[in-house]
Amino acid sequence: MSEDMTYLQPTNMRQIRIPGDVIIGGVFPVHAKSGSPDQPCGIIAETRGVHRVEAMLYALDVINSQREFLHGYKLGALILDSCSSPAYALNQSLDFVRDLIGSADLSEYQCRDGSSPKSRQVPRKNIAAVVGGSYSSVTVQVVPILCNDNDK
Repeated sequence: MSEDMTYLQPTNMRQIRIPGDVIIGGVFPVHAKSGSPDQPCGIIAETRGVHRVEAMLYALDVINSQREFLHGYKLGALILDSCSSPAYALNQSLDFVRDLIGSADLSEYQCRDGSSPKSRQVPRKNIAAVVGGSYSSVTVQVVPILCNDNDK
């Protein structure tokens, strides 16, 4: 498995980020839906969720180990837990939008002292595709925010 993987699991975010030149997204039901309104995620859904995450991580490792295949580029990932809930998946998927927006292009600007401005924002990511969700109800919620650029 990739050594540079970052697991981020604060109380409201469940995701795996793997840095790369091109990012592949994943939305998988790692947890079942919770019956409690206070907790969106229930028990771990091993077959439907965890196995799919492991398959995606394995595929990334295999592809990235073939250096000549991508001509020096590295695939990364942003894998999100949908918790088998359309509403939770929609909220989680806003991270794809944040990564797509990233930082503003500051190349046209110059500071009064002649130096270039520095952005505090995260650089824009190249998200090429998103795999998932496992349920059509999740996909119906997530697709409209991910396909927003196609309307232009």
